[in-house]
Amino acid sequence: MKLLQDRIRKDGDVLSSHVLKVDSFLNHQVDPLLTMEIGKAFAERFAGEPITKVLTIEASGIQFAMATALALGVPFVYAKKKKAVTLTEDVYSVPVESFTRKETYQVSVSKKYVTADDTVLIVDDFLATGAALIGLVDIIGQAGAKLVGVGAVIEKSFQEGRGLLEQKGVRIESLARIESMSPAEIHFIEETATTC
Repeated sequence: MKLLQDRIRKDGDVLSSHVLKVDSFLNHQVDPLLTMEIGKAFAERFAGEPITKVLTIEASGIQFAMATALALGVPFVYAKKKKAVTLTEDVYSVPVESFTRKETYQVSVSKKYVTADDTVLIVDDFLATGAALIGLVDIIGQAGAKLVGVGAVIEKSFQEGRGLLEQKGVRIESLARIESMSPAEIHFIEETATTC
C-alpha cells in the first residue's frame, strides 16, 4: 500500500533497528482517512471470503478492525487485555506477551461473540514477534471458528512473527512490509498484491 509506505517514511520515527514509532498517525493520534483506506485495502485483499467477524486486540488494532469491518459489512470484536467486572460470561482466554510494553496480558473474548459458526479475519496494527496474533489464532481455535487469515497494517519482516504464523498455516496480508530500518532509512519489501 503505497499511501501507507509514504506516510511511514514521512511521519514514522525509527527509534532503533527494531522499534518504529507511528503514534502521530496510526496508534495514538489517528488519521481517520488513512484508517478507512486501510480498512478498504484489507477488505479488497480478503474479498470473496465468507467473513462474519473481524477480530483484533485492544487497543491499537481497534480502529483498523472497525474500518475493515465497516468495509466488509460485518461486526468486529476486540480481545480485552483485562477482564472487566461487566464481563461475567464465559470467555476464551490466552496469555499474550506485548513486544512494546514487555508485559504479559491474559486476553479474553466472550464466548457469545466468537462462535463455531463464525468465519474470522484477524486485523492488527503490527506483526513483529507474532505473539498477539498467535494468541488471537488460539482464541479462534478455542471457539471452533474458521480463520481466513491475518491482516497486519505494518509488518516487521525481519522478526519471527510471519514465520510462526505460516507454520500454523495462516494466510498473512500485510499492507507495509518492512525489510529493514534504521533512523536514516526504511526499506520495504515490494509485493505485487493490490496497491492503493
